Amino acid sequence: MRIGIPTEIKAQENRVSMVPGTVAELVKRGHQVMVQRGAGEGASYGDDHYQAHGAEMVADAASVFAAAELIIKVKEPQPSELAMLQPHHILFTYLHLAANQALTESLLATGCTAIAYETIEVQRRLPLLEPMSEIAGRMSAIVGSYHLAKHCGGRGCLLGGVPGVAPGRVVVLGGGTAGLNAARVATGIGADVTILEVDFERMRFLDITMSGTSTVYSNEANLSELLPRADLVIGAVLVHGAKAPKLITREMLRMMPKGSVFVDIAVDQGGCAETTRATTHDNPTYEEEGVLHYCVANMPGAYSRTATQALNNVTHPWSLLIAERGVAGACLVRPELLSGINTRAGKLTCRPVAEAHGLPFTDPASLLG
Repeated sequence: MRIGIPTEIKAQENRVSMVPGTVAELVKRGHQVMVQRGAGEGASYGDDHYQAHGAEMVADAASVFAAAELIIKVKEPQPSELAMLQPHHILFTYLHLAANQALTESLLATGCTAIAYETIEVQRRLPLLEPMSEIAGRMSAIVGSYHLAKHCGGRGCLLGGVPGVAPGRVVVLGGGTAGLNAARVATGIGADVTILEVDFERMRFLDITMSGTSTVYSNEANLSELLPRADLVIGAVLVHGAKAPKLITREMLRMMPKGSVFVDIAVDQGGCAETTRATTHDNPTYEEEGVLHYCVANMPGAYSRTATQALNNVTHPWSLLIAERGVAGACLVRPELLSGINTRAGKLTCRPVAEAHGLPFTDPASLLG
């Protein structure tokens, strides 16, 4: 198969979808891998690394899209990339379509087969999303702690406290992969951490594994009780493939102390607060109701080399399977891949996305004949 690796063009996105070692394995198996010049520079992989491992270096994205059958990316296609997608293309990347109807409709219009990393579900897990959730979760405690500094617009609270001064209070919404990692780092800093969760088995797991962290059942009453004393709130809510629920209203934000910080990891799925709007790494924060919001839509892109390697570890087996067998054949070997197909032949094939936008859903299995 002809596989294309374009340079990511979303603002401040420095990850690349494939490392040189994976290129070498694909080439060894007889596939042609075309990498856009400069694609790996943001993750400290030079063109020479890719060439040494058998990649064909091409000048621009247009050359990648024109020649490739399978296009592997990190982030959702931008307008210039959408214009180059054709029905014969297989697009493999993060999409987060439930939060973006315009992108959903544009992608449907291309007729391509679009497979989303974040909706491939294996035994109730999202294995291609988990590494980025781990990074974003760990980052959230770090950036939240930093922005609590007075010169950053925060209230001047050191999360770890000092002898004689109580530590700062952190509230984490959601005890999944991102929430667990947020709580782990916040606890390591020395903060007083509470995780809100709705799954009782998950709460038992957190109680056993997260010494020094409290768990509370997630509902509006409990959240309203915690917010007035919170220095940092981390939104780590995830509904598989769907738009994030708005757990924090503007009125609830007013309960929080002035200068407190809210980090919304769920921003890619629309965010879990009424006041969430996507920001970028070069302008990451804004203030609403006296609360500093950090809502960067591609948080792991800040640690691009680590994130690239972690992402490649989990996407590589699926990329190889699709390259070897095509989409239909890959689904026969790993039926879980069906859950990753979001669009095919102009049809919307992910039920949560269809429900989010009120659009017709088509079973992807019916389009693989």
